[in-house]
Amino acid sequence: MTKKVLVVDDKASVRDLLRDYLQQQGYAVAVATNGREALYAARHENPDAILLDIMMPEMDGYQFLQQYRRERSVPVIIITARDEESDAVLGLELGADDYVLKPFRLRELEARVRAVLRRAEPIEPGRLPLHVGDILLDEGMHTVTVRGVEVTLTPTEFNLLRVLMLAAGQVLTRQQLADRLTEDGYDGLERTLNVHIRNLRAKIEPNPDQPQYIETVFGVGYRLCKPEP
Repeated sequence: MTKKVLVVDDKASVRDLLRDYLQQQGYAVAVATNGREALYAARHENPDAILLDIMMPEMDGYQFLQQYRRERSVPVIIITARDEESDAVLGLELGADDYVLKPFRLRELEARVRAVLRRAEPIEPGRLPLHVGDILLDEGMHTVTVRGVEVTLTPTEFNLLRVLMLAAGQVLTRQQLADRLTEDGYDGLERTLNVHIRNLRAKIEPNPDQPQYIETVFGVGYRLCKPEP
């Protein structure tokens, strides 16, 4: 099935470039010029992934993310200028899955799109739910409940939690986490892993500042622990 990408940028030259290239690569493409248009398009076009500029009139990328993440967990990749990298990190904290800096290579951008689409693919049905402490992850239903309450995770957060739960009690290096999360390996995730871990803790930990589940093993990586009763 053809995947659809929503391109959101206030510059016509960027929209046209991305639309033409992605269409050449076999994607269906919808476009929007600001966050307000993007919300309408995202609700009616049902994209599989979104490429999102930050600085736009009427409604910027941050405002779009804050509102859209209350509704859906479609993968979002931020596109931002190199001197605005801190803006991209804030976007990740608001729920984006990845970011690309301008000027970018079209092949690299399309590889990032493929990577987030893979992470968002549903797991084969029939697998037993994963259960660690108060966390229940159902791969078939693509749901996570914590202390009996369903929490909304982005595709990257869901797969990160799944990888950690499958290896509960084991220390996973950053390299191992990246390798298991995407076929594209460490490149790309290295820059965003800390933010995704922080976001995940905020959603599953009783106290994110004193995590019970996701332990940082300094100088090595992370481990999912079963809290003491």
